[in-house]
Amino acid sequence: MNKTISKADGSIAFDRGKIRSDAQERVQDALDQLVEAGTERGVQVAVYHGPNLVVDAVAGIADPATGRPVTSDTPFYNFSIGKGAASAVAHILAERGLFGYDTPVVELWPEFGAHGKQSVTVRHVLNHSAGVPGIPLDTTVEDLCNWDKICEAIAAEELWWEPGTKVGYHAYTFGYIVGEIVRRATGKRISEVLREEVSGPLGEADEIYFGMPESEHHRLARLEDAPSAGPMPEMPPDLPMFKAGPMWTVPSAQLGNRTDILRADIPAGGKTSARAIARMYAALLNEVDGVRLISPERLHEATALSASGIDQVFGNPSTWALGFALGGLGTPQDSNTTFGVGGFGGSFACADTATGISFALTKNRLSPDFSTVTQLRQLVSEAVPSW
Repeated sequence: MNKTISKADGSIAFDRGKIRSDAQERVQDALDQLVEAGTERGVQVAVYHGPNLVVDAVAGIADPATGRPVTSDTPFYNFSIGKGAASAVAHILAERGLFGYDTPVVELWPEFGAHGKQSVTVRHVLNHSAGVPGIPLDTTVEDLCNWDKICEAIAAEELWWEPGTKVGYHAYTFGYIVGEIVRRATGKRISEVLREEVSGPLGEADEIYFGMPESEHHRLARLEDAPSAGPMPEMPPDLPMFKAGPMWTVPSAQLGNRTDILRADIPAGGKTSARAIARMYAALLNEVDGVRLISPERLHEATALSASGIDQVFGNPSTWALGFALGGLGTPQDSNTTFGVGGFGGSFACADTATGISFALTKNRLSPDFSTVTQLRQLVSEAVPSW
């Protein structure tokens, strides 16, 4: 069994030396091979089985310019993986009665009701059926990093569909709407609540962030775009995805390495190590070192099927619980008991209520698919026994 050691500052010192398992060795070998082959630059995998960290493997380089290696506590900007942390915060506050899933957003944020959005509820926001998936096409980087300005713009948006009738991925707006609900309910920024209610109690306050202090940016892995296999296929310019935001907002290494983007609270994404986000998912499933984030009853409600259908923004089939996609990557080792969120570029974090396994993979080479995650998920499913 892996053990953790409490340090004087209240953080957790993870004793990697205690991890001795077939799973650890197999994952480490696989990561080493991926880096040696040039498939990945730097990568982390962490797995919890119940409350215990059973895999904590890293390989490769965090910053090619300096040769700095990836370590277990290296944070990566993982784009949409952060939605899982934003959702966890929302569920914690809902359990405390600050709002309910069927609370209209306008009860907390009156300005949001403009242009017929009065019927949008917290549930609609969490299951991506709110009908507010877009930000203005003239949004600038400075706007995206200005919390009040971007929330004002979202509040002024018109509905794409009647709330609750369709589903569509709210790529950027999800984080801002959840974050503003949290701010209106608590008087605090969602980054503060994340630290107070999640990362602080779990001893990982220096490994998971929304907005990351600039003084800590030197610890981040530097992102890079994977080499292109050829020209991108042409797509019709009238696709809904092109109406959901300006083209520069499509995740890329250039965007994800910007100091202002890294510093800003953009809860549609997050800066985290694999170990930290896997620990968060484990604490949703179980008590981890004395901390359980939500009750079993709340977990059941949060991870039950809430909305499904063809995504009205991206055109893919989608299945959502409250803040978490269901079914993982759709591979044989995943089932409808798997809940989590993947990130553009191939990172992924999830947990399975049936097996008790929490999994996360973070990496700094942004690839167009989840092939690395699929390989490692398969390996973990073979090497780590379920309950």
